Amino acid sequence: MKPAYSVGALLYAPATNDKIVRFILQQSVEGPYSASLCLEDSISDSSVSGAELNILKDFAEISRALDKNPEMYLPRLFIRVRRPEQIPDLYRRLGDSARLLTGFVAPKYSPACSELYNRSILEVNSHSPAPVYMMPTLESGDIVRLQGRSDTLQYLRDQVDLISDYILNIRVGGNDICSAFGVRRSVDETIYDNLAVSRILADILTVFAPDYVVSGPVWEYFSGDDDQWKRGLRRELKLDRLNGFIGKTVIHPNQIPVVNESLRVSRKDYDDAVSILNWSPENCDLVEKNRSGERMNEVRVHTRWAQKIMTLADVYGIAEQD
Repeated sequence: MKPAYSVGALLYAPATNDKIVRFILQQSVEGPYSASLCLEDSISDSSVSGAELNILKDFAEISRALDKNPEMYLPRLFIRVRRPEQIPDLYRRLGDSARLLTGFVAPKYSPACSELYNRSILEVNSHSPAPVYMMPTLESGDIVRLQGRSDTLQYLRDQVDLISDYILNIRVGGNDICSAFGVRRSVDETIYDNLAVSRILADILTVFAPDYVVSGPVWEYFSGDDDQWKRGLRRELKLDRLNGFIGKTVIHPNQIPVVNESLRVSRKDYDDAVSILNWSPENCDLVEKNRSGERMNEVRVHTRWAQKIMTLADVYGIAEQD
């Protein structure tokens, strides 16, 4: 599961924008983070062909830079397509630089297109020496509509299960879901404050989170004189974590350190996780207070939580102060 946890902050950028390549090559932000070049909603229909060529150029440039400096930090790289057939086509056209590609993001993954996306990623992996992953994004109208939502989510879960070896994360299109209701959160509000949207998020988590890493929805704010955007992002990240989301879609480099900060585990959680996972088999009691005497550790109910904490600590580190 560690690769799934390591996607973390996923920086989206239009595939027409060369700034993302400069950002990667200049090592502007300390990792870990991931990056996705977008061919979907962030660019116009008339720009797709040119954007595809730009992706090929960008990957070739990063590949050359990595050959010159193998110690350079390389984020996990993804391409967000707009059609299933772009997956095998772009993989083929990438040539040798496909070695840099972690996978593809499948937008609006729905009953209408899920089988086509699955077929495309299986085709790529039949030729690839290393796994090429897919991250389905749940954001279509089928999920928004209450009538049939449960059946739709279960159908998509079944489709994801068919290719589970190639599923890295399940992603949630928070802005698309909000758009269906004509709402947009302010800098001092979280997505969980909207009842209709939060119920959809809860349903997605209920279906997918027991077995997959589900990433949190995008936060739109990234700048301001008083850092109110950071406080708002931290509030939402805290609720993401409580509800079971891991990682977050980001739209500006400023957001990456804030997301990474939230993914670091507290010293208290780390100590409790170590205690739970190292419980002595000779101890007949399966519950006891933690080291600081503040809360209860119970082996049978907290083991899965402890395993998650240890994985996050391994990838993102430990925050010595809560």
